[in-house]
Order: sequence, then C-alpha cells, then structure tokens
Amino acid sequence: MSTEIKRIDSNERLSRIVIHNGVVHVAGVTASNLDGDIQAQTRDVLAKIDGYLAQAGTDKSRLLNVQIWLKDIDRDFAGMNAVWAEWADRNNMPTRATCEAKLARPELLVEIIVSAAL
Repeated sequence: MSTEIKRIDSNERLSRIVIHNGVVHVAGVTASNLDGDIQAQTRDVLAKIDGYLAQAGTDKSRLLNVQIWLKDIDRDFAGMNAVWAEWADRNNMPTRATCEAKLARPELLVEIIVSAAL
C-alpha cells in the first residue's frame, strides 16, 4: 500500500488537488465568472473540474463522490441539476450530496467538491 501523497497547485491555504492511494481529491471549485446565473456558474465549475481531473490523470467517469453546495437550494436546485444531468456520465454516477450553505462570497451560487479514482 502506497503512502505517497502528491499535491498539485498548492498555496498557503490549500492544495487544489491531492492524490493518495489511487484517489484524486479536488478542493472546492467555484465559478470564475460570477455574473452568471446558477446554470452558467455550474457549467463553469464543471468545466474547471474536468480540467483538474485531467491534470490529475483521470476524468468524470471515475468520480466516486461529489458534494454540491448551493447558496439558495430552493431557488437553484433545479437549474444546477439540469446542468449536472448534461455533464455527468450516466453510466458511472458517483455518490452525491447537495445542501445549502453560506458561501465565501455573496456572488457565488455554487461550490462543488469531488473525489475520483485514478
């Protein structure tokens, strides 16, 4: 069993990606363009997740777990789910949890955390 831990894109607060024991952990991802609605922000976040997974050597078909944090779950759950349904690999669905949370900035509508197998 390997005990090596690989950290990618680290700074004084976090590592964007941590790989350990064949599992890729991606830190919470938020949208870069905060002017969009929930669908635009969700698309932005999922595109960034695709990039992080590729950087780690895996992809969304290998997702194990997803945590989705919405600023307003009553308003935005359906819109986020519509984008999720377009993006997710229907043959390889991960476990998932979605909840409402006060996010780091008022303009943020969604934050997503994922883990995937290599």
